[in-house]
Amino acid sequence: MLSMSHTLISRHGAVASQRRRKRLIGELLSVAIAIGDVLCIVAMAVISGVAYHQFVYGGPGDVYSYMRLGGVIATVVVISNLFRGEYQLGNFLSVAPHTRRTLQLWNITFVGLLIVAFIGKVTDDYSRGWLLMYFSTGLAALLVQRLVAVQLVRHYTGSHVIATKRIFLIGNAGEIERFLAEQKPRRGGIEIVGCRFLSAAVQSGSVSERQRALTRELEAVIPSIRQLEPDAVFILTSWADQSVVEGCIEMLLTLPAEIHLLPGYTLDKYSNARLTRLGPIASLQLVRLPLSRFELLQKRLFDIVLSAVGLVLLAPLLAAIAVLIKLDSPGPVFFFQRRYGFNQQPFRIFKFRTMTTLDDGPVVRQATQGDARITRVGRWLRATNLDELPQLINVLKGEMSLVGPRPHALAHNRVYEHVIARYASRHNVKPGITGWAQVHGVRGETDTPDKMQKRVEYDLFYIEHWSLSRDFLILLWTVISPKAYRNAH
Repeated sequence: MLSMSHTLISRHGAVASQRRRKRLIGELLSVAIAIGDVLCIVAMAVISGVAYHQFVYGGPGDVYSYMRLGGVIATVVVISNLFRGEYQLGNFLSVAPHTRRTLQLWNITFVGLLIVAFIGKVTDDYSRGWLLMYFSTGLAALLVQRLVAVQLVRHYTGSHVIATKRIFLIGNAGEIERFLAEQKPRRGGIEIVGCRFLSAAVQSGSVSERQRALTRELEAVIPSIRQLEPDAVFILTSWADQSVVEGCIEMLLTLPAEIHLLPGYTLDKYSNARLTRLGPIASLQLVRLPLSRFELLQKRLFDIVLSAVGLVLLAPLLAAIAVLIKLDSPGPVFFFQRRYGFNQQPFRIFKFRTMTTLDDGPVVRQATQGDARITRVGRWLRATNLDELPQLINVLKGEMSLVGPRPHALAHNRVYEHVIARYASRHNVKPGITGWAQVHGVRGETDTPDKMQKRVEYDLFYIEHWSLSRDFLILLWTVISPKAYRNAH
């Protein structure tokens, strides 16, 4: 806890030798993670190459060629990560952000090397089967290596052996207290080396009086900050108080440390907020595109390939289901209903007909447990999720994706978008045949706002944390997880 009777609080026990030791251990750990990447990539090249050729050809093959390719890929990956600042310890407090970045870099590296190999006419030197095996096992090994690295960094920061960053705080007493209480920097491995509460004289009076008071206080505290050698100084005061902010920055520029200005707690709701430039214009970007152009390309290629293959392989099953529907009850085989797609553009969704009604008007009654409108075949189709298979056509047409927020009838959208905050944000990506909410059992009738709110929370999490690997997992869980079949009626 900070004592309000003191304006400067520092860890005098943290002597220079201790600080240097912490910094050295942190730097060595960063280097060890980078070396781990190299060893992991090269080792998996050799292991997968030997295993594949031993199984297929009865011999280990050219081990040197495996090492050579692994070395090239390791060099590209590590250099790219160095330029991106990937090996900073602050990045290793959570596993989730690494999944997307590692998958993207791994894909780009392989595609780039395949293009170079094709141009250089050396593709015949390497077995396609082995390359596919190496792509899969190498990616899996890198992700495991990231998991181990995160556990190590968490352990060492938790035991105070290292600090991801050492910071000094300057600002209003209330802002500093709130920052420590709400942000909990210690959980992020951040070490608070000291702080300075700005006095009332800095916050009241004329501009010239306030500037003189600020200059006196900073001149008194800067020698102590210099002695503490923080990595960064955080200014915790209102942006509206421009004279105080600019005065702090001007005097703190004499220190060899980063200077951070916290923009206020409104931005805590926007996890992707960052400073950007549009030509000469500097702006604070609160929300990024849901998916970048490259991510959209990955997802679309993924959708086209799997939906086309699925339609071909499942054609006999689709035909058999169509026959059963016609034999079971009068009416069409398919059910069409208008729903919102990307950017709230309406489209007609394909489904196998499972009910005796074809509701698509201003009022659409949801199916409930034991609903008399559901046909005998329809009940089986709903329980097994097979009624959704015709949506592979919507996916191929580009109206839907294999994975995404499930689209709802227009009548339901009109109700919930006025009741649930950010409901409409679900339409910032294409709707999916299955989704993050569905594989967690959050599906079925939404007879209360709370049930829809829960579904929206899962959908927004999916959008904000999208990755191709997550799409693979969701498709797998849709088939094998019991939760994916929960509340199917």
